[in-house]
Amino acid sequence: MLKLIPRDIIHKSARETGVDLKARTYSVLSHLGTMIFAQLAHALSLNDVCDWLRLKTRALAAFGLTPPSRNNLSNSNKVRDAKFAELVFWRTLAHLQHRDQSFGRQRPGGSAGRSLLHRFKVRIHAVDSTVMELVANCMDWAKHRRRKAAAKIHLRLGLNGFLPTFAIVDTAGEHDNKRAREVCAGLEEGEIVVFDKAYVDFAHLYDLDMRGVHWVTRAKDHFRYRTVRNLPVNKGGKIVKDQIVKLTGNKWKKLAGWTLRRVEAWVEFDGEERLMVFITNNTAWSPMSVCDLYRARWDIEVFFKQVKQTLKLGDFLGHSANAIRWQVWTALLLYVLLRFAAHIGQWGHSFTRLFAVVRAAIWERLDLVGLLRSYGTAGGSFTLLGSPQTSWLPGFEPAGTQSHGTAPA
Repeated sequence: MLKLIPRDIIHKSARETGVDLKARTYSVLSHLGTMIFAQLAHALSLNDVCDWLRLKTRALAAFGLTPPSRNNLSNSNKVRDAKFAELVFWRTLAHLQHRDQSFGRQRPGGSAGRSLLHRFKVRIHAVDSTVMELVANCMDWAKHRRRKAAAKIHLRLGLNGFLPTFAIVDTAGEHDNKRAREVCAGLEEGEIVVFDKAYVDFAHLYDLDMRGVHWVTRAKDHFRYRTVRNLPVNKGGKIVKDQIVKLTGNKWKKLAGWTLRRVEAWVEFDGEERLMVFITNNTAWSPMSVCDLYRARWDIEVFFKQVKQTLKLGDFLGHSANAIRWQVWTALLLYVLLRFAAHIGQWGHSFTRLFAVVRAAIWERLDLVGLLRSYGTAGGSFTLLGSPQTSWLPGFEPAGTQSHGTAPA
């Protein structure tokens, strides 16, 4: 798996961030390899990582790695800029996409979401965030409530290839819509972005419209508008209203000439139908296409479920902000490496099983791609993606899950 990361990417990123200047007895390559191993092995602590790797010194030497001491690893996570891990992630992702042009352009497996997106011939992105709970009495930098501390990942996910296209790792104290402009800054004209109502900021949505970016989101409960005209809808169908509207209120006087599209539809949620309101800046799509696009947004929840329940993002090896970022970026890096191995190995099972197989074979002398192509004890058809219905046990959904809104039926 380490061979999938070109060494020149590591050296270039180390020079640009100054990490190589702080690497004397413990190399940057060894540090990166250690953090990837900690993710793959689900190591319990710094001592667990160091003791495990010390017992495998001979195997590590074949890769040019040296096992760290506990103090070396702890200090490296604290003082070596996590920007290095971030640069390695993005450059490795770009390298793998260049190495295989189909990687990142095709959705893995037979996801149901693919049938919803095939009629859109442009790139589609989903934007959302996920919170990682931290220990409040050890991490004052991450406190956002009196007795709570947390870090947050703001992510833009390419729904066409199910790979990250932009990410920010920060504290959880700032509201999502404060980060919306940064997350959407790289979107190009003609592309589509879908996000939850937590990211609704009409000044930002107006800017996206002026840039030629199409967007779909849900309207907040206190959304104030004036109907300009009603578009025709089929009586007795799922679509209740399809309207062109304008914003009202003193706050949006400067956007008085701007019109939005408001679609009101019945959707199935937890086995019962609910009335939901969507807004978009596109007037050419059918109202059902607007609902389908928002339905595809749920795939980013599946992505968060995969990385948080499979990789090591539930507990951390350090308390500093830099150490947290190191662990998050190496988790995302491992995710991309696993996805690429699955792609070229034509893996047809779930992502969870992929992780389990690679983890079980970590110290075996096996060709990874050959292993994935030959491995399998169960027949049938599988998909690399999860499904939202299996993300949480019934009755144990996390608080706030319903606010995201599931997709329309």
